[in-house]
Amino acid sequence: MPIRTILVAASGGGATAGAIDLGCQLAHRFGAHLEGLHVTPDPRAVLAATGEGLGGPGAAGLVEAVMADAAAKAAATRGLFDEIVRRHGIAHGNLPQLRGHGPSAIWREEMGATGALVAGRGRFFDLVVLGRSDRVVREPHTDTIEETLARCGRPLVLAPTEPPSGIGYVVAVAWNGSPQAVRALAAALPFLEQANAVSLITVGDGDVGGGSAVDYLAWHGVNAALRQLPPAKGRHLGRILLEAAREVGADLLVMGAYGRAPWREQLFGGATRTALATAPLPLLLMH
Repeated sequence: MPIRTILVAASGGGATAGAIDLGCQLAHRFGAHLEGLHVTPDPRAVLAATGEGLGGPGAAGLVEAVMADAAAKAAATRGLFDEIVRRHGIAHGNLPQLRGHGPSAIWREEMGATGALVAGRGRFFDLVVLGRSDRVVREPHTDTIEETLARCGRPLVLAPTEPPSGIGYVVAVAWNGSPQAVRALAAALPFLEQANAVSLITVGDGDVGGGSAVDYLAWHGVNAALRQLPPAKGRHLGRILLEAAREVGADLLVMGAYGRAPWREQLFGGATRTALATAPLPLLLMH
């Protein structure tokens, strides 16, 4: 399915500029509509988290302070979004009216839990872009990434803090024959069909259907090279995949979000977790 709509979650944190910039690059690449989504906190949830009830003596002042900070952050984030969109020469407006006239962009704000709102809104877009902040690097997971992967049903692109000069021209695909890898491969087809070079990377001696995957891509006009690496033998699989992606000069690594139960480790265990924490290039993930 072609990429016509892209959602970028603009949190206002340190990774926001990189995510918006990458979203704009992708909007140009696919002639797509880009929506910037900013989520402000629900003051009732803030009160609950602090133990201050709605009728507590400090409730009114706390709500006022939270809302003032949230409004200032939302305004600053929208200003950043508008600035980057303008720098990329993207017109504001909705895709149904502007389709066929190049990429378009629009801003949206909602109040509530970020993870649930991004995952829910992302269901109505072909691609979701999130920033990979310092918090993501330091910690094994974030609620927004988890919930988007687990509940959105759409491919997720994780952008590095510093936006790349290009994306999707040389693509590496991590392949192990799993259902998650199959879904990631299918989700990446719009990138692969436009790429200058595609490498399908497998690790180990077992038959995981790498040749069949290359044949499948050929039916879509994608000339992929199969790169079979020896077993890890004590080395971390995620690092092997990242090294292989670097060796082929990839500007995008496609992976299935997979691993072992429980579900948090299932999403962020093994190779996926390593790539999330250390990858210097954008990741396209699908669960």
